[in-house]
Amino acid sequence: MKPKILLVEDDTSLGFVISDQLKTEGYDVTLASDGMEGFKRFNGSKYHLCIFDVMMPKKDGFSLAEDVRKVDKSIPILFLTAKSMTEDKVKGFNVGGDDYLTKPFSSAELKARVRALLKRVDITISEENEDEMKFGNLTYDLLNFTLTGPGFEKKLTKKEAQILKMLGKFENQVVPRELVLNAVWGKDDYFVGRSLDVFITKLRKYLAEDPRVTIENIHGIGFKLTVEED
Repeated sequence: MKPKILLVEDDTSLGFVISDQLKTEGYDVTLASDGMEGFKRFNGSKYHLCIFDVMMPKKDGFSLAEDVRKVDKSIPILFLTAKSMTEDKVKGFNVGGDDYLTKPFSSAELKARVRALLKRVDITISEENEDEMKFGNLTYDLLNFTLTGPGFEKKLTKKEAQILKMLGKFENQVVPRELVLNAVWGKDDYFVGRSLDVFITKLRKYLAEDPRVTIENIHGIGFKLTVEED
């Protein structure tokens, strides 16, 4: 299994260079050009390592790392920065970073840091089935965006699928509203907020096929997909 790396770098030329260097080492690299796109990419797939530039438009690397840590506490994060100031490095570690590279850096140093961080991730272990989620009597097929149950089948739109996947990852836990918005739309504003409410209403209707499965609105915080036990 190839280690999957999410690289978020707003310097297009540097991003392609780093991506190519890592691909020659056998890594599967996804490249994003800003923090918002990076978070959407992160929530769209499974990765073993994140590499974030610190200074980026829309969402900087530190803010991106904070969002990632709300979703995944263990994935290694490597920061790239043009600054070598101690306070910046301390901030990077405080928001959940695992290592730091100051530009300019050599290809050899980058590859060595990546290898060291990936040693923490055992990618040879068979992972759980990530192609489906179970909610009571309902099964959600992540590959085909299909929600099925006894005598029921519904093809979800891409946005419905992304929202259900996010809520399903945190079954019976509260998911902050802004986290869902940033993960699905890449931004958090009034208009996409209204769109989210519409999609939540539709998902509630689909999930009502099993009365034990509900999406609760936690006022002022976010949502919780609740599955009651028998």
